[in-house]
Amino acid sequence: MKERTVDVKVGTGYQAVIGPGLLQSCGGRIARASGPCRAVIVTDSRVAELYLEKVRQSMSDAGFSVESFVFPRGEGSKNMAVLWQALEFMAESRLTRTDLVVALGGGVTGDLAGFAAAVYQRGVRLAQIPTTLLAAVDSSVGGKTAVNLKAGKNLAGAFKQPELVICDTDCLGTLPESEFANGLAEALKYGVLADRPLFDRLAAGSAGDRIPEIIAACIEHKSRYVQQDERDNGDRRFLNLGHTIGHAIEKCSGFRVPHGRAVAAGMAMIAGAGEKLGLTEPGTAEEIAAALLKNGLPAATECETEELLCAALSDKKRSGDSITLVIPKRIGQCILHTVPVTEMAGIIDLGKAAAV
Repeated sequence: MKERTVDVKVGTGYQAVIGPGLLQSCGGRIARASGPCRAVIVTDSRVAELYLEKVRQSMSDAGFSVESFVFPRGEGSKNMAVLWQALEFMAESRLTRTDLVVALGGGVTGDLAGFAAAVYQRGVRLAQIPTTLLAAVDSSVGGKTAVNLKAGKNLAGAFKQPELVICDTDCLGTLPESEFANGLAEALKYGVLADRPLFDRLAAGSAGDRIPEIIAACIEHKSRYVQQDERDNGDRRFLNLGHTIGHAIEKCSGFRVPHGRAVAAGMAMIAGAGEKLGLTEPGTAEEIAAALLKNGLPAATECETEELLCAALSDKKRSGDSITLVIPKRIGQCILHTVPVTEMAGIIDLGKAAAV
């Protein structure tokens, strides 16, 4: 299978490399991007069982002095307490500003390790090695890192661009079907945003045999938004499609509903609300819902409006008394629509009604 490389032209610029068998050569690739140094691999307990030794060996062979910080798997570990533990471990490992943090795992790991790299000694270098489809198509690229607070998801964080992103597609073979579907939700998001052919391919349920191509397409789309607006004040906000309601669903479920499934429901609901408001072409919400269901994803939520509203009003996309929503105009084109927070309950109700 052909290896693919996407240039991400943000900051000093970096590459996302996509292909099979890349873990075996990851040490040499990272060394070429950063130079051999002391490194701390941050990973969760499940990924550590599968891939930590392979990555550690590759990095050691490339001249790195390697330590590893392993935390309990799951969204519940994406908090200030585990972040603090990671920072203390880096200090005990005598990591310096010229050294490196390696995020090995899914979105939780990438966010946690990236945030730690951003704040430890005011910033050390970072490499991302995503092992889930969701992290490969979205969260490993672009530099957003964060942990959750009691009030909501990703409320404490920093922007931290990596030196390199390595997507070994062989890692996706160990994912449960439900976790693979989580990644397809973010891939479908890029289709709804800006890529009708990508959406149609995923809506047909034919993602399996073209995963490297799909990952590369998603990264290319994301890199364009980030290049234009690294700090999320302008067009990068389009990447939040489905996320305002999606993050609320996550929080209301106690994070039992994973990110991809929550974003899927949020995307279908905001499209449904958009149709009711006359902002979205008729039939778009139905098309999105059908594509989600085809890929094993939900198009609705059982969470009550009041619960969702409370969580949504703590969302970081809120600005004073207004909140900016991303609403599909049609498949392949979306708009930013800013509304007063007083209208948000009605929009959620419209989305829930459309999904019935």
